Amino acid sequence: MNEQISTLPLVARQFCVPLSATRRGARLGRLLATEQLRSWGLPLDPARLIVAELTANAALHGRVPGRSFRLALTMTAEGVVRIEVTDTRGDVLPDRQTSAAAPAESGYGLLLVEELADRWGVRLGPVPCKTVWAELDPATGAGKGVPRSQAGRGVGR
Repeated sequence: MNEQISTLPLVARQFCVPLSATRRGARLGRLLATEQLRSWGLPLDPARLIVAELTANAALHGRVPGRSFRLALTMTAEGVVRIEVTDTRGDVLPDRQTSAAAPAESGYGLLLVEELADRWGVRLGPVPCKTVWAELDPATGAGKGVPRSQAGRGVGR
């Protein structure tokens, strides 16, 4: 019998909630995430800043009338916090080049995510959805509110 060893991290804690794709839903997501992180005994920043940006983007750019978005938080046994926001606009993807180059007046949010998170990205599916995710890894100094550029971490991903 062949046994496969899982390379997925062991999830210690999990939280998931559907939210209305409105400004009020984004605010509620930020408040619920803050309380969840507090109950897990984790530092609130920079996670709540990332949650605020990703939920606001879901309400603004990922909005489909009559459909909600989902906020999920997980913490692995090693203390890595993963923030995921899933919306129903898989056809509208965040653009790393645009956000990193010269953002428009409202395009600074993903720069914030880029600076505060250890890793972030986008996963497509299931159709018509996309998930924008960010991870904070205590082994690299995340969760202290110190931007990567000031924490001695490299810019490469």
